[in-house]
Amino acid sequence: MPLSEHEQRLLDQIERALYAEDPKFASAVRASDPRNRARRRLWQAGVLFVIGISCLFAGVINTRLGVIVGVAGFLIMFGAAVLAATSWKRMNGREPLRVVGTDRPARSRPRKPSLLDRMEQRWRRRDDNRGR
Repeated sequence: MPLSEHEQRLLDQIERALYAEDPKFASAVRASDPRNRARRRLWQAGVLFVIGISCLFAGVINTRLGVIVGVAGFLIMFGAAVLAATSWKRMNGREPLRVVGTDRPARSRPRKPSLLDRMEQRWRRRDDNRGR
């Protein structure tokens, strides 16, 4: 529903007052697009992944501390991959909805019955069909 002219003027007036009072906060609020942060995190994940590969290769080449450096490189690569995957989800708007006031994700679809539940339903239908 679009704002009325009066509401739009009030909103513009509040925005100008905010810029005049605290320009740093106003610019931070205006520039806080989650997709921009997700893109920046994707770039950071790419750089971390390259650092991890470098550490992994250095661990292969180095005979003295090779295992430690190699494992550290692998862990850095793994962390970068997780960071990239979560950032990709956020950038594409696939972040799960959360229940208000909790960290529990909201279920948008009904839960699919487990394998045991389906087998039990089949068994009951089988017994029902036999009794007829």
